[in-house]
Amino acid sequence: MSGYHESKEHSSKMTEKERCEKARELCMVMSFARLQDALKDGVVALCTAAGLTVLQAMMQEQVIELTGPKGKHNKDRDCYRHGTEPSKVVLGGRKVPIERPRVRTIDGHEVPLEIYELVKDDNSLLERAMELMLHGLSSRNYKQALEWELDGEPGSTSKSTVSRNFIKATRKEAERLLHRRFDDLDIPIVMIDGVRFAEYHVIIAMGITIDGTKRILGLRIGSAENATVCKDLLTDLQERGLHASDGLLAIIDGSKALRSALKLVFGNRVLIQRCHVHKLQNVLDYLPKEQKPWVKRKMRQAWSMDDAGEALQALRSLATSLGSNYPDAAASLREGLEETVTVLRLQISGLLRQTLRSTNAIESLNYQVKSRTRNVKNWKNGSMVQRWVAAGLLDIETCLRRVKGFRDLPMLKSEVRRLTVGITDGAGNAWESA
Repeated sequence: MSGYHESKEHSSKMTEKERCEKARELCMVMSFARLQDALKDGVVALCTAAGLTVLQAMMQEQVIELTGPKGKHNKDRDCYRHGTEPSKVVLGGRKVPIERPRVRTIDGHEVPLEIYELVKDDNSLLERAMELMLHGLSSRNYKQALEWELDGEPGSTSKSTVSRNFIKATRKEAERLLHRRFDDLDIPIVMIDGVRFAEYHVIIAMGITIDGTKRILGLRIGSAENATVCKDLLTDLQERGLHASDGLLAIIDGSKALRSALKLVFGNRVLIQRCHVHKLQNVLDYLPKEQKPWVKRKMRQAWSMDDAGEALQALRSLATSLGSNYPDAAASLREGLEETVTVLRLQISGLLRQTLRSTNAIESLNYQVKSRTRNVKNWKNGSMVQRWVAAGLLDIETCLRRVKGFRDLPMLKSEVRRLTVGITDGAGNAWESA
């Protein structure tokens, strides 16, 4: 009996902090068997079960701070316990059920628990749904992909819930992409290309900063790559901070509408480089199979020269030799010919020059966007296309590498400025050297 009285006396002398610590230890011990069972389902299930255990302990500790120890009367208290309520928190990419303790003030007003308020939002669920679906998981298979349940309770991951979460998350990403500014970025190069989704044609602009980093600038959706859509895209980029005060190098596939829009928005401050891959294919399409190898070899030899004048002379000579038998091939070669040697006019290294001879960098970007949208079988409207493409682009952007030869980009900027200084704009005003 004496041992009992000693234990009771010791308990009465425990501080409130010690009681909280004891409660937390007891909570962890009681949950240990549950954590062992969770480990059988994998590390993710274990971490989630452990997180719930800690969360419950933290909520109980906050309840004690607000109401005092349970079972001990306190006439000066401002709050009291009000039972529990079934609730859900987001853990591991899904909503998990918990029993949330409730607290009320003496006059009957609900007191929110700060710990619960921090974890009840579904931002992580939105991000998780978007991440998985962009990488090929369908909404109907989202629940199965998580591969675990907690205490036999399925989370709120139905097809419709995941779909709504994805729409909400991608709409947020689209807003972020279409409104972010570039005032503080030095972007001497822009690549523009289009990609088609059903009847929707998406024009994407990607910038290359002075340190070689690739940045997604914006997009526009239309039925075709026409001058109006291109102009609206470029005007929007200009309003958001993309400028050509020091000149701008644009790499395009040869679209006349896009070229016209670039000149209309930036005037002569923009230098245009036509993609060699597209130009080569356009010319070869006019030739019979037996003529293609030698023409391809001649064109590549010309573009590999270091001098732009010599390259132009070689290409014009090739066009002349094709003129009699294949006039359309010759006309295709002559069209925009000088813009295929723009990078040869710049005093830059062969590595950077090779990178800027084609639209391969943005073509690769378009391929990755297509890959992330491969599960979509029915594009309902342009808004859906915009959301998916914007979310895909921002996801891809985090993985993009710097361009090869990026150390020569300051030299490229100086060269672009050199080639545009002294050229007058449409109003006849001369630009001053920087």
